[in-house]
Amino acid sequence: MYYKFLLFDLDHTLLDFDLAEDVALRLLLEEAGVSDIQAYLDYYVPMNKAMWQDLTLGKISKSDLIATRFARLFAHFGQEVDGLVFAHRYQEHLSQQGQIFDGVEEFLTELVQNDYRLLAATNGVTYIQKGRLAQSGIAHFFEKIFISDEVGHHKPEKEFYDAIAREVEGFKSHQALMIGDSLMADVLGGNNASIDTVWYNTANLVNETIAKPNYTVKSYAELLQILKSS
Repeated sequence: MYYKFLLFDLDHTLLDFDLAEDVALRLLLEEAGVSDIQAYLDYYVPMNKAMWQDLTLGKISKSDLIATRFARLFAHFGQEVDGLVFAHRYQEHLSQQGQIFDGVEEFLTELVQNDYRLLAATNGVTYIQKGRLAQSGIAHFFEKIFISDEVGHHKPEKEFYDAIAREVEGFKSHQALMIGDSLMADVLGGNNASIDTVWYNTANLVNETIAKPNYTVKSYAELLQILKSS
């Protein structure tokens, strides 16, 4: 199989979201005068991850997620806050966090030098993802950046990938490869759109979902090897 169009998820694949989230949350909680910041983080992180999973499964809306997660966090500790106000402050902090994983720039440079066409395909809030990409220093590697907020659909919906096919000149699904860490967003999304997929699985997790990756890798080097042999 010859691949030409590489669709990259951003968070947990190229951008270090865990570090970005930690920095942004600590700044937010410091502003709020929270004394035991770690306790708040220990509750927020799994709660937020579960809410994003519910969004992927269509159980909640993006607006509900953004408006309620901080109200839920502070309510757990017996405080009532305006969830939207906290959401906006958090987003401001997060939009300035562009941390990337080790080796990302070298990896993307090699891909571009080998004439692959790189596309970013991410779920998220537009100004946050654009801000983080601007801070990261890797935005220039991508021919186009597709963000669910702008597209009007999110991974794994087929319509998200249909928008990419419409907007990218010469795009052919059989020459495309979706690369990401999420089975239910990236891999299932590729499955829905008849696009081959790479599960970027650095933690050696077991696939217990309906998503079916064509390849599973735990490093950029392994992915390069697949591309060279395809």
